Amino acid sequence: MTQRYWLMKSEPEEASIDDLAGAKHQTLAWTGVRNYQARNFMRDEMRIGDGVLFYHSSCAVPGIAGLATVASTPYPDPTQFDPKSPYFDPKSTPESPRWLLVDVKLDRKTRLVPLTEMRQTPELDGMLVLARGNRLSITPVSPKHWAFITQHLLEA
Repeated sequence: MTQRYWLMKSEPEEASIDDLAGAKHQTLAWTGVRNYQARNFMRDEMRIGDGVLFYHSSCAVPGIAGLATVASTPYPDPTQFDPKSPYFDPKSTPESPRWLLVDVKLDRKTRLVPLTEMRQTPELDGMLVLARGNRLSITPVSPKHWAFITQHLLEA
């Protein structure tokens, strides 16, 4: 099976690359996804070993902050069952969960590659995160874009 690549957005106040680096086994559960398309990517397409661009969003300087790997198969997101969680979903039940997550494991922190730099890089034309109006927290990354980012931008 061919390895796939993903860009996964997280607000640094919620889960940053430093939180991932400091987590037990440098692994975090990717909780709080409440978009069906993003959930379906995790459920139907993500596989253990897939590459992840860990992206800081909704912050002063959004951008790629590190590399990670999908470290689990999808499983129910426990925050959907917790009434105290901002991600609580009263229509979801343990017998019929609506929301899933995967675990991600840190490969390495990198220099921050700002969104502005990504937009100015012609080799990244067509990358979904750069599309105007795209708000998905998880988007697929083409092998071509993955190779360019990991070989040229993260090392610059």
